[in-house]
Amino acid sequence: MIDKINLKTEVDALEKLYVYQKVGRLNGHVLSVVRVENRTLDFHVHDSSDELFYVIEGGFELETEENCIRVEEGECIIVPKGTRHRPVVKALTKFLMIELEETLNKENSGDLYEE
Repeated sequence: MIDKINLKTEVDALEKLYVYQKVGRLNGHVLSVVRVENRTLDFHVHDSSDELFYVIEGGFELETEENCIRVEEGECIIVPKGTRHRPVVKALTKFLMIELEETLNKENSGDLYEE
């Protein structure tokens, strides 16, 4: 069955921050939406998979060992596997994230991540 997904509706329906709502799967990848505010994760690496952040609303900074990149609403950024990085989110930001299944966990996404 083919289903249409409205990312804005899905992320706006989330009542809590930092809860990753899985909205789809694609070739072994998970598509999740999440609302984040005032959070800086520790630097971490995904050894087996790239990671995509698409900003539905708001904006954030992605820090790597080499630089800091500002990503705004309507933009996306792909973090290549093996790249040490951390998202720095100050104001409320709503994301779509795409990563290989089993890439995200409580250690690199926060305590509220659910399998």
